[in-house]
Amino acid sequence: MPWFVYLIECADRSIYTGIATDVEARYHKHLNGTGARYTRLRKPVCLLVAFERADRASASRAEYWIKRLPAREKRALATGQRTLDSVLPTPAEPVPDEPAKARRKR
Repeated sequence: MPWFVYLIECADRSIYTGIATDVEARYHKHLNGTGARYTRLRKPVCLLVAFERADRASASRAEYWIKRLPAREKRALATGQRTLDSVLPTPAEPVPDEPAKARRKR
């Protein structure tokens, strides 16, 4: 089942980042005050963008990295000026095989 990372703009111009399997339903919870504490205090204005991820773990990882961005970078992500891949760390390069070690003489 796919999971989504989503960004909501709040009344104070801050941006909330969250994850869900049904973004529309989750957004409506934020609107009616039963979502996150953050959006209860800073009323949601609009859903900016949602990115589909393969599973909960990858959505949580993306959320982790997006939350560390300043608001202007989150807005760039929402408008398409940045891609989600540009926010996420690149996977570690594969380590080339080390040459076989010389056998010790006994």
